[in-house]
Amino acid sequence: MSGHDSKYFSTTKKGEIPELKEELNSQYKDKRKDAVKKVIAAMTVGKDVSSLFTDVVNCMQTENLELKKLVYLYLINYAKSQPDLAILAVNTFVKDSQDPNPLIRALAVRTMGCIRVDKITEYLCDPLQRCLKDDDPYVRKTAAICVAKLYDINAELVEDRGFLEALKDLISDNNPMVVANAVAALAEIQESSSKPIFEITSHTLSKLLTALNECTEWGQVFILDALSKYKAADAREAENIVERVTPRLQHANCAVVLSAVKMILQQMELITSADVVRNLCKKMAPPLVTLLSAEPEIQYVALRNINLIVQKRPTILAHEIKVFFCKYNDPIYVKMEKLEIMIKLASDRNIDQVLLEFKEYATEVDVEFVRKAVRAIGRCAIKLERAAERCISVLLELIKIKVNYVVQEAIIVIKDIFRRYPNTYESIIATLCESLDTLDEPEAKASMIWIIGEYAERIDNADELLENFLESFPEEPPQVQLQLLTATVKLFLKKPTEGPQQMIQVVLNNATVETDNPDLRDRAYIYWRLLSTDPEAAKDVVLAEKPVISDDSNQLDPSLLDDLLANIATLSSVYHKPPDVFVTRVKTIQKAEDDEYPEGSEAGYSESSAHSVDSRASSASSSSNAPHPATRQLTTKAAAPLALPDLLDLGLESSNSAIVSVDEPAMPTGPPLPVVLPASTGQGLQISAQLTRRDGQIFYSMLFENNSQIPLDGFMIQFNKNTFGLAAAGPLQVSQLQPGASASTLLPMVLFQNISPGPPSTLLQVAVKNNQQPVWYFNDKILLHVLYSEDGKMERSTFLETWKSLPDSNEISKDFPEVVINSAQATLDRLATYNMFFIAKRKNSNQDVLYLSAKIPRGVSFLIELTATIGSPGLKCAIKTPNPEMAPLFFESFEPLLKS
Repeated sequence: MSGHDSKYFSTTKKGEIPELKEELNSQYKDKRKDAVKKVIAAMTVGKDVSSLFTDVVNCMQTENLELKKLVYLYLINYAKSQPDLAILAVNTFVKDSQDPNPLIRALAVRTMGCIRVDKITEYLCDPLQRCLKDDDPYVRKTAAICVAKLYDINAELVEDRGFLEALKDLISDNNPMVVANAVAALAEIQESSSKPIFEITSHTLSKLLTALNECTEWGQVFILDALSKYKAADAREAENIVERVTPRLQHANCAVVLSAVKMILQQMELITSADVVRNLCKKMAPPLVTLLSAEPEIQYVALRNINLIVQKRPTILAHEIKVFFCKYNDPIYVKMEKLEIMIKLASDRNIDQVLLEFKEYATEVDVEFVRKAVRAIGRCAIKLERAAERCISVLLELIKIKVNYVVQEAIIVIKDIFRRYPNTYESIIATLCESLDTLDEPEAKASMIWIIGEYAERIDNADELLENFLESFPEEPPQVQLQLLTATVKLFLKKPTEGPQQMIQVVLNNATVETDNPDLRDRAYIYWRLLSTDPEAAKDVVLAEKPVISDDSNQLDPSLLDDLLANIATLSSVYHKPPDVFVTRVKTIQKAEDDEYPEGSEAGYSESSAHSVDSRASSASSSSNAPHPATRQLTTKAAAPLALPDLLDLGLESSNSAIVSVDEPAMPTGPPLPVVLPASTGQGLQISAQLTRRDGQIFYSMLFENNSQIPLDGFMIQFNKNTFGLAAAGPLQVSQLQPGASASTLLPMVLFQNISPGPPSTLLQVAVKNNQQPVWYFNDKILLHVLYSEDGKMERSTFLETWKSLPDSNEISKDFPEVVINSAQATLDRLATYNMFFIAKRKNSNQDVLYLSAKIPRGVSFLIELTATIGSPGLKCAIKTPNPEMAPLFFESFEPLLKS
């Protein structure tokens, strides 16, 4: 509708629907067109005009393109609720798909693809097949996208009717926009398919590079993203590809520039010539700098991407540090990102400039920014040994200004500098001690106490200084209490005179008898026993040489960094999280009569790219076809308002989404969760929990019950390092629990975040705290079958080859004498629900032998052989695995599955 069509929105007549019905059936074309516009206007503002369905569909029979578009718009909106009536429009669609006007042909196919009604989908195939081979490129490019939509509705149909082959043929099309759309459609299909659909060959590579120069900016983005996944055969090919792509760096669209950078970075890994790499780094710098002159939101996205790039290839922007200096009118989120990048680019050559900047930032008005600037000075000192002295003198100048929060932050970073350069800069301790009275933040207090304890022998009045802190020992937060305890023990060991002896008695008494913090109590008891039995051993433990802390400016794990660099120009590179942490993709489901749908999701229908919202936002709203209703946070009270620490928050909903209230009980009713913290241990708080897997995502299913007399809130959770690196994917969201109330939640989990060294173990150590009670620690068990991934099924030939290739020493077996298998099929079905996939079956005299496979991400696979006599007790399970040390964990989780 054009600007002067606003009159259609302002109708106040009574009996609006009957009037519209009359106008839609008018013999005058203009009157019918106006009526359809009024219907669309009413639909746009949320009025229900579905009763006019038949009358609007009758207006489809027109040559007027504008009217046809409006009718199609109406159809897309109401076809799902009126599927039987929507069939009335099919003939017109089919007829329009053969119209002489290419715009109408394309419009018909596009609209049919948007109407998610099975009966209409059946009629879409023939017109779509024709349009994929249409003479007009506009029709072909529209049809290409339609294939991706059809795959989303019915993947089997697309494969059976040969649409994927037709789509691959379009990559060789002579029109660049058709090529771009074909690439976009294939990439979308690949995302939701577990089979390889779209692989670039040397033949298609040249077609894509040719199309790249001629298609629109978004077409270029699609092609560049596809090219970034292509692994060149050798350095020469990589150089050729990069040479063809480099002109894209000059593009006006930021998305094209970032996609080109991503693609060049990926290919640079294969280029061996140092000169070529140096040249490419020079060419990439100007376009990245140009992105920083855009509006703040684009600057922020560019900075988040640059942050990753400089960790991999700092030389690209090593000479451009000035562009990251903060402007007075930069928004705070841009300033913070610039600071991070400046720390990463700081070097002996530019440190003086950088320190001048940081010093200036430390006198600004925004407290958070000032703190970050002071901390940045400390981080530069830790990173650059030769510049450490200059950094410290700047920090001392800032301390002299006597601004409370600047002083406190400076003390925190000086503590780190002392740890980085032991016995080097202790002469400044006297200056720090002048600020003792002003300290009120736990981290600053703890840092100052650590400095006093560490250098007690050099501070004449160390005992007096610590005594000042000890007066308020019971009221101090845990981290200050822990530092006070250790510092007092250090002082006593270094100066075992009368003063410290009395202090140590007071501290140990406070930390053991007066406190209910288990960390503090345990540490105090250890010190007490050490001091009372063997003071020399106590010296060895407490005064041991500490490991020197290292530079944390490039803190990302190299494999995670590579993963994020492969996702530059996407949300992943803004969040600095791999996509699988905040996006759940549901693979297309073939069976319509699937009974595995929990209440709340639509049986037989799967949105192939339904996105689960980042865990922070998941309690706010959820779409009806989200991966699992249980990804919603469930509490007995309304959820607390959500804090949004990230600039961007994900909320992708499909057109048929419905807002679901937070109180809706979507937790499936099953066996009760095992109690991990009984009320008797948790001062009235009882926690039941268990790991579970839903639609390819691991969750920690938890139930909190408050049997105490006070409301509990501020729940937080932490997982200790463990064999599989299981960690929370987001914060624990449980609202305030009144006495007698309970709350359930499903906490999304990620794998391989904090892996513990040593032999594999199923131990999961968990700490949960709230605002009213001490930290509760409990042990849980990692159930191996929860980790088995959905892509664990092997082809029979692969299974056989793998079994033969593994040495006999990798075969481990165990007997389960009490297990009875009454039905092989029922057992296989049950194991399949845990992603243990049936491969083959054979008879061995009167016994059945079943072969299955299972897989944990990152390459831990199990080849399983079950031997049993049906109906008789006794089952033998043999497994072969490249990781035989995992066998005990496998059997431990396997036995309950057989008995359930």
